[in-house]
Amino acid sequence: MRRFEFRVGCARVAAVLLLACAAACAQNHDLGYTDTPMLPGLPYHVHDPARPRPPAVTPGTNGSAPSDAIILFDGKDLSHWTGKWKVQNGYLEVVPHSGDLVSKRKFGDVQLHIEWAAPPEVKGNSQGRGNSGVFLQSRYEVQVLDSYENPTYADGQAAAIYGQWPPLANPARKPGEWQVYDIVFEAPRFSGEKLLKPAYITVFFNGVLVQNHREVMGPTMHRELARYLPQPAEDSLKLQDHGNPVRYRNIWIRKLNPGM
Repeated sequence: MRRFEFRVGCARVAAVLLLACAAACAQNHDLGYTDTPMLPGLPYHVHDPARPRPPAVTPGTNGSAPSDAIILFDGKDLSHWTGKWKVQNGYLEVVPHSGDLVSKRKFGDVQLHIEWAAPPEVKGNSQGRGNSGVFLQSRYEVQVLDSYENPTYADGQAAAIYGQWPPLANPARKPGEWQVYDIVFEAPRFSGEKLLKPAYITVFFNGVLVQNHREVMGPTMHRELARYLPQPAEDSLKLQDHGNPVRYRNIWIRKLNPGM
């Protein structure tokens, strides 16, 4: 009897081991682990298989928009904007003193691609030469200026966060040539009137990093200190009419998801 019980016991142990082995083999660790530590402040384990995976995006080529981008200007019309600028030859051009161009759609955190060109004929100097601006949420300006051999104050040249932070370098091309900004903008966060988190801006200018996750002091001011005021979570992109016929083309934007 004891020998029989021993055999039955061994069989049960073997069965348990086989089931455990089968379960371990069935778990696909290519997809992650559930027996790892929890990530601080997140509801996920290290390598958690339940963590949402990034959506597939088809990249653009040579500055063209990726598949998940919102095309704000494709060279044809101003259907995504309010304003009175000219559209011709695949670009839009500031009509001096006609007012700013403002996007109809509103945005929070974004990646923005925009190309611009100062007038090929040089007129004026310093801030009077090829002046415009890209305003995130209609408040935070990345300066547009003909900065090719054009001395001006450091926090007012091309790719400056105007009045606050000069760019780290000046890779400007000659006037009339197309310049490229790739901008990552993190919108400020508020709780009522209290600022919880300031805005941050990263800028690549003609492929050169010139603003590296720079903390913004507040909405852009001229000859004054910036300071934050409560604002909507999303607002329009604005292109500035500063009295110079600056051109823009190939404008696209991606909404960013900070929760991933």
